[in-house]
Amino acid sequence: MTVQLHSALTSVLEERYRQDAKWGPSESRPVPSLAVLTEEVGEVAKAMMEESDEALRNELVQVAAVAVAMVEGIDRGDVPRG
Repeated sequence: MTVQLHSALTSVLEERYRQDAKWGPSESRPVPSLAVLTEEVGEVAKAMMEESDEALRNELVQVAAVAVAMVEGIDRGDVPRG
């Protein structure tokens, strides 16, 4: 595993923990996962146009963490639809 991959995956894992601490476990969140993912992707687009590489990286980590939460839901049998 490269240093960059390790750093990226560690950041995503830390963000997943942060999201659960802030919003509660992903399985109990009232906002549909796709809405959250889409909102985060919009923030990536904005960061690409207006912000620093650090801000862009942070937004991409958030996108990855939301996607991981969706995968977790599928693995639990909670297909994140609607």
